[in-house]
Amino acid sequence: MTTIIRIEDPQDLRISAYRNVRDRDLARDNDTFIAEGKVVLSVLFAARRFPPLSALVLENRLDGVSDVLSTAPSDMPVYVASQSVMDAIAGFHIHRGILALAQRTPPPSPAALLEKLPADALVVVLVGIANHDNVGAIFRNAAAFEADAVLLDQTCCDPLYRKAIRVSVGAALKVPFARGGSAGELADSLAQHGFNAVALSPSGAESLSAVTPSGRTAILLGTEGEGLPPALMQRLRTVRIPMSQSFDSLNVATASAIALHRLGRFRD
Repeated sequence: MTTIIRIEDPQDLRISAYRNVRDRDLARDNDTFIAEGKVVLSVLFAARRFPPLSALVLENRLDGVSDVLSTAPSDMPVYVASQSVMDAIAGFHIHRGILALAQRTPPPSPAALLEKLPADALVVVLVGIANHDNVGAIFRNAAAFEADAVLLDQTCCDPLYRKAIRVSVGAALKVPFARGGSAGELADSLAQHGFNAVALSPSGAESLSAVTPSGRTAILLGTEGEGLPPALMQRLRTVRIPMSQSFDSLNVATASAIALHRLGRFRD
């Protein structure tokens, strides 16, 4: 049974990891991260991928999240605080009322992750995507369409950023991912591991509907505006999602959902 510990002082050393949460979010070299919200914590505890270290709960939310906390490790401390104390700890108003601190596990290299995937693997590759909402939404789509993994180049934002996890509805805690290397290095690794890579772009040479997935497939997505690097587009098969000529493009997360449906296991 989890241990309930009441916190009266925002400066209590036991909750120091929760102090000034927004500043902590920006420190990507931390070996821990913060997860937020009942649904996200239920995924964190169920997935058992990132060891939860503690939780911080608003006192009037404790009964409402008892079912989720019952699935946490029995030795995990649960700190409980009033709204004023919790807000002082976090540095802003925490209206969801439940946070957890979890341990990052050493991520595999992109090559090591690709090597372990099945013969019909589907992966999403993100290049230069620095918007946490988009990264979170893409992870959510990857989980919904059962992609096997997500790769992120070295310029992408951290998928374990608190907001990215929240937008992903916990999918960033479930879908295997690897982050690192340049776009070209990721493309090299995909080729070495037998992936048929398609670069998604409004200027793609072929319609997405012309692609018949077979074997290992990778969908590459670039940042909104600039898109994928020209050098990468020149070496890969490029595809577009047919749409009105009177409009520029789709949001990258929306485009990922369409491509995953077309090339994934749930295509018609």
